[in-house]
Amino acid sequence: MKCRRCRQPAAIEIRRHNAAFCPPCFEHHCIEQVRKAIDEFDMVGAGDRVLVAVSGGKDSLALWDMLVSLGYDADGLYLGLGIGDYSSDSAVYTRAFAEGRGLKLIEVDIPTEFGFDIPGAALVTKRVPCSACGLSKRHLFNQAALEGGYDVVATGHNLDDEAAVLFGNVLRWQTDYLGRQLPVLPAAHGFPRKVKPLVRLGERETAAWCVLRGIDYQVEECPNAVGNKHLGYKEALNAIEDASPGSKHAFYFEFLSKASKHFTPQAEAEQEGLRPCTGCGAPTTDQELCAFCKLVARVARATQAEAATKAGKAGTG
Repeated sequence: MKCRRCRQPAAIEIRRHNAAFCPPCFEHHCIEQVRKAIDEFDMVGAGDRVLVAVSGGKDSLALWDMLVSLGYDADGLYLGLGIGDYSSDSAVYTRAFAEGRGLKLIEVDIPTEFGFDIPGAALVTKRVPCSACGLSKRHLFNQAALEGGYDVVATGHNLDDEAAVLFGNVLRWQTDYLGRQLPVLPAAHGFPRKVKPLVRLGERETAAWCVLRGIDYQVEECPNAVGNKHLGYKEALNAIEDASPGSKHAFYFEFLSKASKHFTPQAEAEQEGLRPCTGCGAPTTDQELCAFCKLVARVARATQAEAATKAGKAGTG
């Protein structure tokens, strides 16, 4: 098998491109795919400061590495979620990457700064942990970017991620989500611009990038993701991709070119109804507190109630 670009022996095959690459040409391929995504969707402009949401996993660390390689002014943001050893290990990988390359890393530890961890929040709200996690991430990404003066928040969502999310949203015809499932969400109403530069690369490619670049990353899946429907959608699409390479790319990019415009008006209408949260000032559709402030308050009430119960038992013991 020969490298498509230089005709030397190839090391990795990418079936959807009907191509194989040697290590140096594979790195060139990845960089060009990210550059193409940025240019095609006007993700990052000249002089923009980029805040990369990093988790310690392959996608976010590969993204940060690629953006720096492309010459962008990119810092990292790591959120401590309080998910036991998984979070502790993820932090180690993230810090090692930043320190080894002399990059700036901002850290926000949710248990320390807000008094709850993701598993605890899930118990209090009686919802799956991924719900509290996603809500917290979205809020804190926005907050950190605005407070730090960043123009863009970049996340490591790859082609496999986006195709799986689209699959789930189409199965349920969740039109509000379909209206926002774009590679770029423009800055508006107190939100920084959000971009997904990896939409032209799959998980296998980001993993190979990390191996070739000597990037150590968190290999383990989040323990809270077990049973997540998103993983099931990925497996279904992987089976289709195996039989028909390029299906994920066609599904996602044809949606963008032919269908997404039919759903964006609803998402834009929702933006018009936003107002500042009375607790933190973040945009919200609620009358007073945003969803994150409500979560913090709810966890605080539950913690106080538990403490009072324990004190009462101790007093009567």
